[in-house]
Amino acid sequence: MDEELRSLADRVRSEARSGPGGAAAYERLLATEDPDELAKVLTETERPLWAREMAAFRLGCAGDRRAFETLVLLLNHRDPQRCGTAAYALARLGDPRTARAAAALATNSLRTAYALHPVRLLTELRAPETVPALITTLRGLLAPANPHWRVALACVEGLGQLRDARARPVLEAALGHPRLVAAASAALSRLK
Repeated sequence: MDEELRSLADRVRSEARSGPGGAAAYERLLATEDPDELAKVLTETERPLWAREMAAFRLGCAGDRRAFETLVLLLNHRDPQRCGTAAYALARLGDPRTARAAAALATNSLRTAYALHPVRLLTELRAPETVPALITTLRGLLAPANPHWRVALACVEGLGQLRDARARPVLEAALGHPRLVAAASAALSRLK
């Protein structure tokens, strides 16, 4: 069992055991090697969220695209741990729709509070959608007293890693924000 799956299993264990039949279902989902059994969990009614998350994670890490929709929903979840687990699996899934979905979530101004993991996923994917989405997201976060500075910082750091000159204007604008100035300076120094 890899470290990410172990972490997920540890996190959802008590949640699984709190429902009737949950302990047995938990052990079965953890042990099965049958992708069809895991995929069935994603479509059956009345399956708890922890079970869908575990099945989607295992399928996503195995490159099974049947996990895509569930993982995208989890990437947009209000629980940061679920978002992080989904981002990890989506990065390994290899589905060409992933970057578009992550860009849509990152740039949705109504969901900015939950955009940290989509922003980091976009940076990891390095897809054509990445730089425009990070620029758009960061631009919307440069208003004074914006409470989502961690998302803005992730955008700045991502743009620095990607070294794309299109980011220069928004990174220069980020220099005026005390929480972003060091990362923006470093990112600007790496641009082509």
